[in-house]
Amino acid sequence: MTADDSFGRLDDDDYPAYTMGRAADMLGTTQSFLRAIGEHRLITPLRSAGGHRRYSRYQLRIAARARELVDQGTPIEAACRIIILEDQLEEAQRINAEYRDAAGSERPSAVA
Repeated sequence: MTADDSFGRLDDDDYPAYTMGRAADMLGTTQSFLRAIGEHRLITPLRSAGGHRRYSRYQLRIAARARELVDQGTPIEAACRIIILEDQLEEAQRINAEYRDAAGSERPSAVA
């Protein structure tokens, strides 16, 4: 991968551009918090060739939501479960909308 390829990937929400330390700094949290939400399978950071955790912008948004819930007093296990359920609900709503759109386009049009 060339330097130009790397710079192009920085706009990719799924590109693991952030080290654990940088991610924790950006979120205003600790590295142990990031490890904890990983242990609860909320996010799974990618690993560098040296085995270091790397986080994407998408994962940082999820971690920020978890931190918000924990800061409001929600236990970390519950916060992770809430976010997983929110994500599943959003996906189900998206699929339902696709089915509704497909069913609407399959209806025969009225002939005048």
